Amino acid sequence: MAHLLGAESLHLEYPTRVIFDKVTIGLDEGDRIGVVGRNGDGKSTLLRLLSGRIEPDSGRVTRRNGVTLGMLDQADMLPEDLVVSTAIVGDKQEYEWAGDARIRDVIDGLLLDVPWEATIGQLSGGQRRRVALAKLLVGDWDVVFLDEPTNHLDVEGIAWLAGHLNKRWPKGQGGLIVVTHDRWFLDEVSTDTWEVHDQLIEPFEGGYAAYILQRVERDTMAATMESKRQNLARKELAWLRRGAPARTTKPKFRMDAAYELISNEPPPRDTVALSQLAVSRLGKDVVDLLDVGVIYGGVTDIDGHTTGGKEVLKDIEWRVAPGERSGLLGVNGAGKSTMLALIAGTLQPTSGRVKRGKTVKVAILSQQLGELADILDDRVMDVIARQKSSYVTGGKELTPGQLLERMGFMTAQLSTKVRDLSGGQKRRLQLLLILLGEPNVLILDEPTNDLDTDILAAIEDLLDSWPGTLIVVSHDRYLLERVTDNQYAILDKRMRHLPGGVDQYLELRAAQGTRGQTVTESHRAGAGQNESKPAATTTNSKGRVKLLGAELRNAQKELGSVSRKLEKATANVAKVHEKFATHDQNDYTGLATLQSELATLEASLVELETRWLELSEALEP
Repeated sequence: MAHLLGAESLHLEYPTRVIFDKVTIGLDEGDRIGVVGRNGDGKSTLLRLLSGRIEPDSGRVTRRNGVTLGMLDQADMLPEDLVVSTAIVGDKQEYEWAGDARIRDVIDGLLLDVPWEATIGQLSGGQRRRVALAKLLVGDWDVVFLDEPTNHLDVEGIAWLAGHLNKRWPKGQGGLIVVTHDRWFLDEVSTDTWEVHDQLIEPFEGGYAAYILQRVERDTMAATMESKRQNLARKELAWLRRGAPARTTKPKFRMDAAYELISNEPPPRDTVALSQLAVSRLGKDVVDLLDVGVIYGGVTDIDGHTTGGKEVLKDIEWRVAPGERSGLLGVNGAGKSTMLALIAGTLQPTSGRVKRGKTVKVAILSQQLGELADILDDRVMDVIARQKSSYVTGGKELTPGQLLERMGFMTAQLSTKVRDLSGGQKRRLQLLLILLGEPNVLILDEPTNDLDTDILAAIEDLLDSWPGTLIVVSHDRYLLERVTDNQYAILDKRMRHLPGGVDQYLELRAAQGTRGQTVTESHRAGAGQNESKPAATTTNSKGRVKLLGAELRNAQKELGSVSRKLEKATANVAKVHEKFATHDQNDYTGLATLQSELATLEASLVELETRWLELSEALEP
């Protein structure tokens, strides 16, 4: 593979600390790199060094001649007076850009709700972020750097972005480096992982799941190092193995090694014990939503009937049980916040009724950090000193200080004023104060903001032993699947259970045609036209695009060819295994040759299996 860019003996130092010391790393054609590490360890700084935004104190960054590089920053860099259409397509006429498949795909995936002729200054923060991402993706780059690209994207948008990046370049071409806390996204797009820690960059083969396995192996060989992170990584690996079938069937790492490492690891949650504790703390009744509807801005007559206004929810029937762990999905504006307000008791329904248990104590981890407003000038240690003396989790009693340590706070941060904490530290302190208040119903509204992957794992571990009712709203599908046992969606103002989880939700949304609207339908009418129209395409029973005509015949023909190749490849792998069994075990050269042959055959087999699955899904009736 051809070399694209690299760093040699990088050293970067700020007045108070060293960020990188003697770092050497490289990016080749076809590399898809996910960057992980604690907040503040230098992930974003690494992107700025490799892109040439900043210069190292010593060492150098080299790039192959002619390599083009595009980068998405965390900060919004677009001018306030720039028009959206100009930002995306420049001064091209509609007939020029509408004929470009890449531009159409990007606009359909990111900008259907963004006014085409509006200026950047007129957009919301989320819309501005998506315009910046779209502007990058329509460009022709050899290397793309993405710094937190999933911020302000919903579950559908994240799934679209992963699919777009995976098909962006043919196999073995282009380069991608992405920094994100979204672990599902990392696993979907990255073929290798770089962990940034302790002034160095440690490379791992594979995506996030493979990285977790290798990190457990590394920690197992050095059991005295990073023991706390080791235990969390083991638990997360166990969940990855026991989790969604779609994840475990992908050949991303050696499952035999994973089985051995997690053989004695218990399930992440003892659901029976937690349910018993929840019932004892809550009783049998938590919150029942009975035939509930909500209308904003309507007029209610003397008989209680409401006319006019905007209907957000209708015919909602949900009996929240003690110890229930549920995730709530829906597009922005679907009614998720309204549903949370009904459960919390801060909003009364327009119709129906909400029945609440007598012992219910609800706490909400909101996005606004309101719990910290009155303590911004207090030191962390003083805030904690005013709390209760202990907290029981998983049958163990922890002091507030131990809980702080478990949430990733260092001793030096205890004397820091709350207002001087980073966004992620404030988020963790907010959750800590809520847990110390001992609620028995906890609502998490986008809890992953500003948190790195290690801290997310620590919080998930803490929630595993929390014996209350948990309701989560999040665009982070990894966290949603990790900490909840059931998922629900708000679709067409009604609530629907999702036995198939997030994948089922995406299929239902695709069946509605929400991402099938054409570019010209969406934007030709100008800034005031934002209504979505159903797609004029045929879909199969699972909501996927149904092939017709010549495309259908070609796919059927290819499926037959792939099936025959699969049979042959499977037989060849079996033959090599037989050779292994009869080969002289002392002939290391011969064994190495057989191992190389087997690796090549298995790689080919994986490609064939993947293609067979793609074709089978496309041909389903």
